Amino acid sequence: MSRPPPAKPEAGAQPRAAELSPEPGTPLYVHVPFCVTKCTYCDFYSLAAEGQDLPRTLDALLREAEGRAPLRPRTVFLGGGTPSFYSAAELARLLDGLERLTAFRTSALEVTCECNPESLDLEKARALRELGVDRLSIGFQSLDPRILSLFGRVHDARTSFAAFEAARRAGFERVSIDLIYGAPGQELERWGSELAQVLALRPDHVSAYQLTYEEGTPLAAQLHSGAFERLSEDLELAFFERTHGQLGEAGYGAYEVSNFALDGQQCLHNVNYWSNGPYLGIGPSAVSKLGHTRFGNPRSIMPWRQAALAGRFETAWEETPPAPVRLGETWWLGLRTRAGVEPLEALRIADFSGPDPTASLRQTLSEQGFIEDSAGRQRLTRRGWPVADAIARRMLQACTKDGSALPRGSGVARE
Repeated sequence: MSRPPPAKPEAGAQPRAAELSPEPGTPLYVHVPFCVTKCTYCDFYSLAAEGQDLPRTLDALLREAEGRAPLRPRTVFLGGGTPSFYSAAELARLLDGLERLTAFRTSALEVTCECNPESLDLEKARALRELGVDRLSIGFQSLDPRILSLFGRVHDARTSFAAFEAARRAGFERVSIDLIYGAPGQELERWGSELAQVLALRPDHVSAYQLTYEEGTPLAAQLHSGAFERLSEDLELAFFERTHGQLGEAGYGAYEVSNFALDGQQCLHNVNYWSNGPYLGIGPSAVSKLGHTRFGNPRSIMPWRQAALAGRFETAWEETPPAPVRLGETWWLGLRTRAGVEPLEALRIADFSGPDPTASLRQTLSEQGFIEDSAGRQRLTRRGWPVADAIARRMLQACTKDGSALPRGSGVARE
């Protein structure tokens, strides 16, 4: 999910992040920043693990959780990075520590751990299951060796299939598979064949993201240097429609632009993000939202770790967007989902008073066939799905006049 620029804070005194405490039940995100290698497309904060102090980072995560983590979180998401990079013993220390601090094992409706295929075997899967994790998200990304190499991945298709089998043998009834499509030179029919192989496994959930070239990543640098050309807009649209069509025919409902699930298998943690709900993040670069205030941890491991181990809570940024921006963000997030947005509910969530600034634009978009009304909720049509981000940006522009203030840190855990 894209991460646009920060909003300007509302005038007047605002609560500082250090003074805010999460309510019991607030969803918890834990950012584990280490990977074997950094993927070429990734702009999330992560580090190659070689030479890093993994034990001290684990100490810092637990120290930060001791001072910040909510009691009895409704959902827990271990993301990164690659949480499965840690050994079974290290994961036990992390999860047992979180249980001692939050009692998540009796409160959480969902506990997800992101895994890469090369670091998930049967022993680790069984350990995670015994430690209270009930959902795994496995980063296949592709089955094509050329594309895996382009992405800087260190596994192959066989390793991905083995990791999925290990998850099932360990007793996981909820397993998601991560895919990325639209890579340079990728062929539509081959992508359809890959998707068919993934669907033959019958995962409970599939996240299928259209490749984006994030500035500052090696993949974007290669694109700008002329090393390859991105797919044409027409071909990107064909990939999008093929993905949605093939997954839909297999029984996977698109409950968000890039996320598909069998009945009852939606990721509850991310649904909370798209509903503009509260969440607390710990770890370097982790984002939190409490009330109307958002804040982010330092996007560098040394200052974050030093502060956490010293028992200090430090933020790299914090903001309390004004009500028009909050309203625009609610539409920006909600229109990406199949559930859509109920206009009066959006006004309430944003604590916005006055005439609804989106009404005229919604009428125009409806006449153009991009959105529709379903039981009082506004949602994208089939025509609107491929241009969801553009429509969401227009909705935010309607709320803020210039559209310059978009949500800085959505917090969404990309599976």
